[in-house]
Amino acid sequence: MAYSIDLHDIANQDPAYVETIFALGNGQMGVRASDPIVRSATAGTLVNGFFESSPITYGESAFGYAKNHQTIVNLPDSRFLTVTTDTGAVFTQSERQSTRLNLDSGVLHEQFVLATEAGETVHLDLESVMGQSTSELGLRYTFTGQTYTGKLRLSKQLLEGSATIDSDDPRKTQQVTTLSYSTDLVTPADQRMEVVTRQSRLHVMMQLLALDGDLQTEIDIASPKTQTYVVRVGGVGQALKNVEPTTFDAIAKDSQQYWAKVWEQGALEIDGDESLTQALRYNVFQLNQGAGRDGLTNIAAKGLSGTGYEGHYFWDTEMYMLPYFIYTQPDQAKALLMYRHHILPQAQARAKTLGVNSGALFAWRTINGEEASAYYPAGTAQYHIDGDIAFGVGRYYEVTQDQDFLNQAGFELVLETARFWAHFGAWRTTADGKRFEFFDVTGPDEYTAIVNNNYYTNRLAQNNLELAVTLSQHVTPEVLAQLQVTPEELEAFATIAAAIYLPYNAEHQINAQDDSFFDKPVWPFADTPKANYPLLLHYHPLTIYRYQVAKQADTLLAEYLFPSDTEPDQLQREFDYYETVTTHDSSLSRSIFSMVAARLGRDDKAFSYFMDTAKMDLVDLQGNAEDGLHMANLGGSWLAITTGFAGLSVIDGTLNLHNHLPKQWQGLTFRILFQGRRLQIHLDHDELAVVLLEGEALDVVIDGQPDTIKPA
Repeated sequence: MAYSIDLHDIANQDPAYVETIFALGNGQMGVRASDPIVRSATAGTLVNGFFESSPITYGESAFGYAKNHQTIVNLPDSRFLTVTTDTGAVFTQSERQSTRLNLDSGVLHEQFVLATEAGETVHLDLESVMGQSTSELGLRYTFTGQTYTGKLRLSKQLLEGSATIDSDDPRKTQQVTTLSYSTDLVTPADQRMEVVTRQSRLHVMMQLLALDGDLQTEIDIASPKTQTYVVRVGGVGQALKNVEPTTFDAIAKDSQQYWAKVWEQGALEIDGDESLTQALRYNVFQLNQGAGRDGLTNIAAKGLSGTGYEGHYFWDTEMYMLPYFIYTQPDQAKALLMYRHHILPQAQARAKTLGVNSGALFAWRTINGEEASAYYPAGTAQYHIDGDIAFGVGRYYEVTQDQDFLNQAGFELVLETARFWAHFGAWRTTADGKRFEFFDVTGPDEYTAIVNNNYYTNRLAQNNLELAVTLSQHVTPEVLAQLQVTPEELEAFATIAAAIYLPYNAEHQINAQDDSFFDKPVWPFADTPKANYPLLLHYHPLTIYRYQVAKQADTLLAEYLFPSDTEPDQLQREFDYYETVTTHDSSLSRSIFSMVAARLGRDDKAFSYFMDTAKMDLVDLQGNAEDGLHMANLGGSWLAITTGFAGLSVIDGTLNLHNHLPKQWQGLTFRILFQGRRLQIHLDHDELAVVLLEGEALDVVIDGQPDTIKPA
């Protein structure tokens, strides 16, 4: 069955929101689905990793504060076209009649009625498709006469972008006004534009080609007439690649071949719910569109669908999005991890700035590897990003067994982050003996900042140290020697890991989010108007920090990652307690609650949280999809399906699955790659079955019972 998204599947027809939902991308460039004849401040073309910097101005600065903002640049709108009648009347009004994004081919098909001030109308049929092996956007405009049937003058050019709208919302982007543009009309059908950032000193090249004549042309629409254009973008700091003259159909074929492979390796279908299957495939489609593929870029919080969060990369990649790629497209997963290795020198320098002279501390939010968070309590203090990256490396290795990556980059990432933890933490003697602790940190919950012994942070640090010891046994002696690893250092890692303190609250008999969380009064939820969420936009941070209130899953996220840590009865208590104090103001939250609820057999809650996750952007649940898609949540929806309802996990190197199929579905089918095998997993209410599509026999555990899956 073919799947697509159209205007009937989305929350509203607000132009900026529509631009986001139907955005096209290929990991390097992204184009928002703006109105083709009405200029918009939110329209534009984005290039992954192309940013401008500007000094951060502090009222009172201090040593080590982040020095510069980094803001993704909104490049000229590739879709914009000026259309006039033969008498010079400009078509300035547009009514969007239909929009359909084909998830199997990647082709976006839109229809508009264009009108002049005098009411003359023509029909525009616009097809767009993004090349996936080359950075080419194909645009095919077909005009048909309505009340106006004469000649049309078409003018297409790359115009300087409109200024971004200013906002106090920290989730939106800053204005970029320090750009230099230089334009060259190589031929009447070929325009080149170079955009240079004055502060970050980056440059990017754009090319606009007319394939049916010139960029300035006249057509007679007594019968339908088509004009085709191609927009090409070079990589950051790179010249445009010399490619053979192309066609719209060639770009469309390239796109279709790419998506065919995506769906072959990562097929996903819910039996009995086509609408939900459609939503999940849309989420996977957009994950692929937003992920950097060159080892030098990553996945921005909004992907390439918008400028929200200034195009920064966060921990979201490793914890929410990377797993999808690990299990379906390992080469893509490797490229994302190689980006972290690419910025390792900046992370090593950052650790020293924070007073830790050994190891690496990755920036909380960044594009080029340098810290860009101006608010350190909810930025730099989230040291757990080191543990998140190490966890991602460990998961990649256990699923792919990629020995080359481990030797070349993976082990070094785990080692340098482990070295940071070993020198960042401190030993403390208590009545219960000596233990290793981490002070003044912020966990995933940004409503609780600068605390001692955040459970999630401590548990990820422990895993990081243990992983360094384990992986040291899988790399070559040459790698260990090159990285100056000694048996004494590895022994110290093991000793520290065993002694890391994991806080526990005896009164509630649950793991404590941190040392002081339960000492605070609970946030007055009953007195908080619904309009005052998210809290971060309506209350001073210090007001929020004084209370027991969580922006998102924190301790429960650790429980999800390490299922063997906690007995079911304790996990039930933790779920019940933390659910009462969590606002889900972060889009990263609901998928975790869904997965933990599924593990506990809390079917109704698992399904409810999942439904919010699956269609978050399509229903605009967070109310800000106009700024770009919630990429981490897109990954979270895939995780909820696979690791939640199908109970997918890897324990001691063995694939484990557990059937938690919701009663609302007849069945669930998806595909993964695991240790060189291609598997298809199907759940219904009678059984969970695994079919080996490719590769050698595999030992698995299904619903607690060992089994061997053999080739058909």
